[in-house]
Amino acid sequence: MASENYKQWSVLTASTVAFTVCFMVWMMFAVIGIPIKKTLDLNETQFGVLVALPVLTGSLLRLPIGMWTDKYGGRIVFFLLMLSTIVPIWLISAGTAYWHYLVTGLFVGVSGASFTVGIAYCARWFPRERQGLAMGIFGAGNTGAAITKLVAPSIVVAYGWAMVPRVYAVLMLVTTVLFWMFTFTDTKHTSGQAEVTMREQLQALKDPKVWRYSQYYSIVFGGYVALSLWMTKYYISEYGFDIRLAALLAAAFSVPGGVLRAVGGWFSDKYGAHTVTWWVLWIALVCLFFLSYPQTQFTIQTVSGPKSFHIGLGPALFTIIMFTMGIAFAIGKASVFKYISDDYPHNIGVISGVVGLAGGMGGFILPIMFGALVDLTGVRSSAFMLMFGIVWVSLMWMYFSEVRPMGLAEGKKHPEPAHYT
Repeated sequence: MASENYKQWSVLTASTVAFTVCFMVWMMFAVIGIPIKKTLDLNETQFGVLVALPVLTGSLLRLPIGMWTDKYGGRIVFFLLMLSTIVPIWLISAGTAYWHYLVTGLFVGVSGASFTVGIAYCARWFPRERQGLAMGIFGAGNTGAAITKLVAPSIVVAYGWAMVPRVYAVLMLVTTVLFWMFTFTDTKHTSGQAEVTMREQLQALKDPKVWRYSQYYSIVFGGYVALSLWMTKYYISEYGFDIRLAALLAAAFSVPGGVLRAVGGWFSDKYGAHTVTWWVLWIALVCLFFLSYPQTQFTIQTVSGPKSFHIGLGPALFTIIMFTMGIAFAIGKASVFKYISDDYPHNIGVISGVVGLAGGMGGFILPIMFGALVDLTGVRSSAFMLMFGIVWVSLMWMYFSEVRPMGLAEGKKHPEPAHYT
């Protein structure tokens, strides 16, 4: 009979691999959407809808999936979720019209809800003091976005874009079988009966902390998803790279955004969710300040005549800043869920579903807004301008709801000594 320690790590490993594959599928349109856009002659907004629509389904399902995980257990819910995506993934390759890809994208997007079931499933196998690390390791499955950028372009160039969903459908089938073989069920992790009703679970929406954590996650996860979907296209449009080089450079943002999530879990266990999230948002704000500046050409009159200057980020510096922000987002994704495991240890599934829903909706709405802003302004860096504003608002919210109250509470504990004259 397998030991408890073996079960813990087998569940975590199998779930992480399964989540990685699900994320590869979820981000698939970031690559195959580019040749589809060219074939169908889509504008930027239509492209944004195409790549973002799978994120919508995965986001909306996160709340009910979290509830089902609390009630029935993570193993069966995760297994059925992956099984339901195999046929829709394959059908993408048969599409010929824009609406075909939108409809199949909605069904394939179910794979994005795997995060909510997996995070609750894995967390319950570990003691509270190690949950941050466990959730961080599981969250490293976000590297599926980078794997898609590394693998899918080569398949597109060699065999055509339609081969990508066929390969991914077979991969999902194999992963589903292996997941069932190497995971376990613990009845202590489920309610079995509807001891907690949907109405009681939805009471979480009245908690202001849940809304605040949702806002943070809409940046560190929603922003991560949105930029992962957008960056390949951005490199092609902004710097004129081919799809393989563009996807490779875009992976510089996606890789740390997934791999280093485990590091974020460790930092959160050691320093606390609040401290880590605070600094993550500040780093993101600084990065977005530089990314927001558009390519600028201007001329000034000098004593010796007019002189022209150019200001703008070259591809190397742009990639370095994106890499830095990818690291920050990776750590932030783990720190936000550390908030949840600390504050809601007995309701992780539903709370992570609510927060995950908010993060996923950020990943759905932002690419559409990116495309609309480019169509309206003609400025590609307008995507980063939008995100800069969102992060700034979030920092202000965090300051007035967490930082300032903590400072006042600390002041009451250590009042100024009285001065007598």
